[in-house]
Amino acid sequence: MRKLNIALVGYGFMGKAHSNAWRQVRSFFEVPCEPVLKVICGRDEDKVSKAARNFGWEEFSTSWESTVSRKDIDIVDICSPGDTHHPITLAAAEAGKIILCEKPLANSLADAKEMLAAVQANNCLHMI
Repeated sequence: MRKLNIALVGYGFMGKAHSNAWRQVRSFFEVPCEPVLKVICGRDEDKVSKAARNFGWEEFSTSWESTVSRKDIDIVDICSPGDTHHPITLAAAEAGKIILCEKPLANSLADAKEMLAAVQANNCLHMI
């Protein structure tokens, strides 16, 4: 089974929920790929390292910029605060990743349109 390496940006409540969903997806659905909890990313090193241990991630990072550009990452799952979705999505799209973005997508219609244009221009699979 093909493995897909996941980077999760955000470790708060939604990061915890998404971590659980990634771990449990194969128990509920027949999926063609195996999700690998590769790296979880957040601003506070102590908190994100604890989240990595508690939620089952292989690694942690405090730099979303370097995380989304990693060659070994297939999916970027964005669960960070809403005001960070726009720059993270643009960088992930530029890197050609599959992008999942928690709601709200953006803080303005202009940002949302720019995010959509970026994923379309880079042929990225994406969803909210």
